[in-house]
This record gives sequence, structure tokens and C-alpha cells, in this order.
Amino acid sequence: MLLIPCPWCGERDESEFTCGGEAHISRPSDPDALDDDAWADYLFMRTNPKGSHRERWCHSHGCGRWFNVERDTVTHEIAAVYRMGETPPGDEPGDGT
Repeated sequence: MLLIPCPWCGERDESEFTCGGEAHISRPSDPDALDDDAWADYLFMRTNPKGSHRERWCHSHGCGRWFNVERDTVTHEIAAVYRMGETPPGDEPGDGT
């Protein structure tokens, strides 16, 4: 069983959460300008890496808030948890990335 640390409620069982898919997908600034292929790409195509991946999660059976998790898709180890709108750990200026 995966234990997920909610930024507001602390560590909880994964059964309290709902995964919302890949994090940091930006809505197109001018969706009317997209053709059908580009719109389908935005809606349906996601990365599916083996290793580190950033995902959106909702504490649906708790506080109901959305947040981001950086999780290894092979080991399920959680490397970081951060609130929506926060800079992902490792992406801060001056950290060598």
C-alpha cells in the first residue's frame, strides 16, 4: 500500500486519493487556433516514463485539495510533494538544473 503525504493532512493511505494524471500540462493559450490533431494531442497524449514522473493528486477522501507528487513509476517511491502553483523541487533557480 502506498502512503502519500498530503501537504495539508500529512501521510495517508493511497485509498484516500485520486490520481489526476500528469502534472504541469498547460491549456493552450488559443484553443480555437488548434486543428483537430493538435487538440487531440493536448487532450489525450501524455508521457509514460519509466522512472521519475510528476503527477497531480487529489485528497478526495480527506481535505479535497489538489497537489503534485513526484513519484518513481517503477518503485513507487515518492521523491517530492508540493502544492499547486509551487515550483517543483529541483526546478528552483540556482539549484544546478
